[in-house]
Amino acid sequence: MTELKSCKVCNFTRQKSYGLVVPSLEELKTKGCEFLGFSSDSPVSVVLEDDGTIVQDEAYFLCLPLNTKFMLLHENETWSPVCRIDGGTAWMTRESVVLESDAVDSSSRMEPWLILAQQLKQDLASLILMSEEDLQTLVDTPCSELAPALGFQEKKAKNLQETLQRVLDRREEERQSKELLQLYLKAVERGDRQQAEPSQEGAGDMDEIDAMEVDSASGFMTRTLMVLKGKTSPETRVSTEELQMVVTKGGAIMEQVLGWNPERTSGLLQACEAELAKRLQQVQAMRSLSSHTQPDSGQQLEMERAKDSQDMPAENSK
Repeated sequence: MTELKSCKVCNFTRQKSYGLVVPSLEELKTKGCEFLGFSSDSPVSVVLEDDGTIVQDEAYFLCLPLNTKFMLLHENETWSPVCRIDGGTAWMTRESVVLESDAVDSSSRMEPWLILAQQLKQDLASLILMSEEDLQTLVDTPCSELAPALGFQEKKAKNLQETLQRVLDRREEERQSKELLQLYLKAVERGDRQQAEPSQEGAGDMDEIDAMEVDSASGFMTRTLMVLKGKTSPETRVSTEELQMVVTKGGAIMEQVLGWNPERTSGLLQACEAELAKRLQQVQAMRSLSSHTQPDSGQQLEMERAKDSQDMPAENSK
């Protein structure tokens, strides 16, 4: 008696699957066609469901383990691997997760906008999860082509494109608002730092010991070096004597003292020279004004004599 063998059989879409107990490969074909609804006179081929191996040899069939799953194929049908689509929540039903190879190949050749249109046709709420690039693709698609793909009238498809454009505009406005807010916060932070620097340097002025410390290498006081390295018009915050010292030292020495490059040091020297010249002009102007307003000793003696001569007649009249 021939030993019976339990196995499974399915069609090429895997939508139909049955369990069989058969003694041979030929019996598998006969019963498989009967269960799957194939015509008895149509030729079929048997392959392994998991990898598509063709099974033609009877001995090989008998060596396969029990409950092996086979696929019966018509003449124009081909084996394809299982293609599962995970929606992110759970496996869908077998009918919805199994795709034919021809369908997969055709979808890969579809235009991007058509794939998006089919996705919208199945679930309009998927718009929420679309990227800006996808939304722009739908907006740029000709309305005459998008409408039939969605199953909409052209007017409804046009309204949808206008809505998507408004969504894109709103996202762009939100992005620009965010960038402006970031720029504003950076400006406020920069202003706070600039206000804090003078106050910190002013606090250093109160410390007499630090202010009187002299850098042995340069001859400058510590406070002077701190002020010169400041960012906000340092030449206006040092004494005239210190300005004169900076100008006298020259660019090469100041580069070493401050640790700056020649361009930055030259800019500071020019600012110090201009401030020193300005102060000297102010001193000369004050001296000139004082010499014109105060009389010399001879003029002062004559003024006193004139005053005495005016007082004498008043005394004689008494």
